[in-house]
Amino acid sequence: MQYLLALYSQEDGWKALTKEQQEQGVAAYTAYGEALRKAGVYVGSNRLQPVATATTVRLVDGKSQVLDGPYIDSKEQLAGYYLIDVPDLDTALAWAARCPGASHGIIEVRPIWAY
Repeated sequence: MQYLLALYSQEDGWKALTKEQQEQGVAAYTAYGEALRKAGVYVGSNRLQPVATATTVRLVDGKSQVLDGPYIDSKEQLAGYYLIDVPDLDTALAWAARCPGASHGIIEVRPIWAY
């Protein structure tokens, strides 16, 4: 079953890191992606651009309403995701716990509808 690991973190946190800390972070995410691929559970991933680039759309009384910014205003922002294919939720949770983002943010694990 496929699960989305949605990575939430404080967007300014990355900028506060030293260059060495950022390089360590990139290395940790690279190693995590390689571990997912080696285990055969990797489906896809992407890092999202800053929330300042987000646009929100919804219909109000049948008319589209377009707003600049993310859907919610919170301390943490959706920064990226991994899509993995694993047998069950426990396995997805174990992979989420190994994600480098779990050490400085929140990983939301959600199953994908299967059609």
